[in-house]
Amino acid sequence: MDSQQVFTLGQQGLYLLLLVSAPVLLTVLVVGLLVSIFQAATQIHEATLSFVPKVLAAVAVLAVAGPWMLTTLVEYLQRTLQAIPTAVG
Repeated sequence: MDSQQVFTLGQQGLYLLLLVSAPVLLTVLVVGLLVSIFQAATQIHEATLSFVPKVLAAVAVLAVAGPWMLTTLVEYLQRTLQAIPTAVG
């Protein structure tokens, strides 16, 4: 296995990490922004008010996109493990 293959494998792994984590991160970011705007408008500064909606949104996104995320990760892992004999040999 030469350095180019290692870099390609690492690049694919980082891209997949970004792709799989993006739905949850973007949802939590949007919910956090909306809660922050609500807190600034109402001057209610309760810590749980910002935490609970983010957790609920993350759970909802995982419930909806979780099967796709898991399938994507399993397919990547299968491709990577099946490529080991050709990379070593």
